[in-house]
Amino acid sequence: MEILTNPVLVSVVVLCVLCLFKLNVLMSLIISAMVGALIGGISIPDAMGILTGGFSANAGTALAYVLLGTFATAIASTGLADMMSKKLSKVMGKSATVLLLILAFVACFSQNLVPVHIAFIPIMIPPLLSLFNQLKVDRRGAACALAFGLKAPYITIPFGFGAIFMGIIADNMTANGMPVTISDIASVNWVLGVAMLIGLLLAIFVTYRKPREYKMVEVDTSATDAVSDHITPAHIVTLVAIVAVVIVQVITESLALSALVGVLVMIIGGAIKWNTIDDQFAGGIKIMGMIGFIMLVAGGYAEVMKATGAVEELVSAAANAMGGNKIIAATVITLIGLLVTMGIGSSFSTVPVVAILYVPLCQQMGFSPAATIVLMSAAAALGDAGSPASDTTLGPTSGLNADGQHNHIWDTCVPTFLHYNIPLMIAAIVVSQFI
Repeated sequence: MEILTNPVLVSVVVLCVLCLFKLNVLMSLIISAMVGALIGGISIPDAMGILTGGFSANAGTALAYVLLGTFATAIASTGLADMMSKKLSKVMGKSATVLLLILAFVACFSQNLVPVHIAFIPIMIPPLLSLFNQLKVDRRGAACALAFGLKAPYITIPFGFGAIFMGIIADNMTANGMPVTISDIASVNWVLGVAMLIGLLLAIFVTYRKPREYKMVEVDTSATDAVSDHITPAHIVTLVAIVAVVIVQVITESLALSALVGVLVMIIGGAIKWNTIDDQFAGGIKIMGMIGFIMLVAGGYAEVMKATGAVEELVSAAANAMGGNKIIAATVITLIGLLVTMGIGSSFSTVPVVAILYVPLCQQMGFSPAATIVLMSAAAALGDAGSPASDTTLGPTSGLNADGQHNHIWDTCVPTFLHYNIPLMIAAIVVSQFI
C-alpha cells in the first residue's frame, strides 16, 4: 500500500486529473508539484524555491520557442507563407485522394522547413472548402492529413520543431541518467514516423475514402484574397532568412541561435521594419510563450519530484509489479504517456513530466537506450493528436470548420486519435522489445 502514497505517484495522478478537468497546465504543474512536495516532507516555501531553481533545466528550450515564434510571426507579416498557400490551393487538382496527400505533404513543411506551425491553416484551408465540397471530400480525412503534417515531422526529423522535440528528449533522458544525443533519437524515431504514415494511408484510402456530402456555404476568404501574387524584396529576404536558419541549425544544432539569425537577417534585410520589432516579438510570445513557460515550470516540477527522494522507490515498486515483463512495462509506459498528454495537450511539455519516471524504470526493466527513446518519444507524442486542447487538433478544426460544418471532437479529435495514437502505441510496444 505504500506505493499508493508515493509522492511522485500521487503528484502525477493529481497532475493528470487537473489537466483532464481542463485546469490551466501551468497551474496544474505547480499545484501537483506542491502536493508531491508536502507528501514527501518538503515545506511549501522550500518546494517553491526548488521549483523556480529548476527553471534553468529548460531555459534554452523556452528561449528557442520564443525566438522561433518571433521568426514565424515575422514570416507571416511579410505575406510569403500566405502567398505560397494561396498558390498551392489553386493547383491541388481534382482528385480527392491526391488533394489530401498534397495537404499532408505541405503541412509537413510547417514543422521543419518553414516553421510557421499552424499559422498556414486559416489561410489555405477556407478557400479550399468549396473544392472539398465539389469533390465530396470527407473532412475527417483532411483533418488526419493535416494532423500528420503537424506531428510526424517533429517526431522523425531533427530540424525546426523536430530539433526542439528531440532536444527536449535528449536533455531529459541525459538528466535522468541515460545520456543520448539528438542523432541517437533521429536514428530510431523513424519507426514512429512509419507508424503514423500507415495511419495516414488508412485514413485516406480506407476509412474516409467514401464521398461525404456537405452544404455549399459561403466562406470568408478575405484573408487569402488580400494576399499579393507578386514576389517582393521582403519575400526574397525572407527566403534568404529561411535558408540561413537551416544552415545555422545544421552547423550549430541550436534552434535558438538559428531562429535568432533568421530574425536578424530579416531585420538587416528590411523585411522586418525597425519600428515593428517590438510587435514581432510580442507576436512570437503570443504564439509560443505559453509553451515556453510550461517548459520552464516542467523543469522545476521534475526537480521537486527528485527532491522528494521517492523516484527510486516508485521505480523499484513498479518494476517488481511488472514482474520483469517488458511487454507489460512498455504498455504501461505508453498508456501513462497517453493519459498525461491528453490532459496537457502538448507532447513537448509532457517529456519533462514523464522522463523522471520513465528513464529509471526503463533502466530497471533492462530496456536499451534505443528502446527507451522510442518509448519516451511515443509516450510524449501519444494523445497529442487526439487531445481537444492540442494545436494538432485545434489547427485543422480552425480551417475545416470555417463554414460551420466540421465538429472539433467527432470530426478532428476522434479520427486523429484512432489513426495515429493506436499505430504509435503498437509500434512503440513492439519495437521496444527488439532494439
